[in-house]
Amino acid sequence: MSAVSLWLGYLALGSVAGTLAGLFGIGGGLIIVPALVFAFELQRVAPEVVMHLAVGTSLATIVVTGASSALGHYRRGSVHEPWLLALLPGLIIGAIGGGLVADRLSSEWLGMLFGIFLLLVAVKMLLGLRPAARHQEPGSGAMMLAGAMIGGVSALFGIGGGTLSVPWLSRSGATMTQAVGTSSACGLPIALLGAATFILVGWQEPGLPPGALGYVMWPAFFGIVLTSVPCARLGVWLAHRLPARQLGVAFALLLAGVGVKFLL
Repeated sequence: MSAVSLWLGYLALGSVAGTLAGLFGIGGGLIIVPALVFAFELQRVAPEVVMHLAVGTSLATIVVTGASSALGHYRRGSVHEPWLLALLPGLIIGAIGGGLVADRLSSEWLGMLFGIFLLLVAVKMLLGLRPAARHQEPGSGAMMLAGAMIGGVSALFGIGGGTLSVPWLSRSGATMTQAVGTSSACGLPIALLGAATFILVGWQEPGLPPGALGYVMWPAFFGIVLTSVPCARLGVWLAHRLPARQLGVAFALLLAGVGVKFLL
């Protein structure tokens, strides 16, 4: 593939990921990771590093997109700081740990686990599962443990964590506005520390293509970031004008199909 084709592909990927993230309120990593795997395979990147490179690059893009989202929610007062601070130690431990675990897994195993995760998210969306609200906030130990699990799974699969943190915060008594806003702030340390870990563990890894620093592919990073942020606003605009339930079902089926492909 020519350099122009690659750049156009990355820009298009950022557009699609940003639009879908804004439309469905779900992290762009669920779209970015499989799309990057496909793009890297077209570039004939070594199979041993494809999945790790896709996850690390996705986390790097979320640093930028997540910061933009978190700032917007913070300005609107929807970030509940006590919950964020209670989750933060676990998020830090989990994000670093997720990157270290990923480094111990082969690209094939990491891809299979990602496929299973996509299927679980698809089932949740199709069934419309919602956590039962609690009237009593969990203690600091439970919040730290939850943060570690959210950070670990999110860093392992290259997502911002909203798929996990929004249900947890809702179950902890947050309103949906607080859950989404606080979740967006949680995604920033996950992405920042997760991406840094993927760079370090992938440092001088054999088989990395030109333009990669550790497990982050910088040309893909810049192409995706340039278009994903403005297109996320387009997705939010569309979300208020299109039939949400039908679109949600279609997106869940798409995730399920991609998940199955990762398992085959």
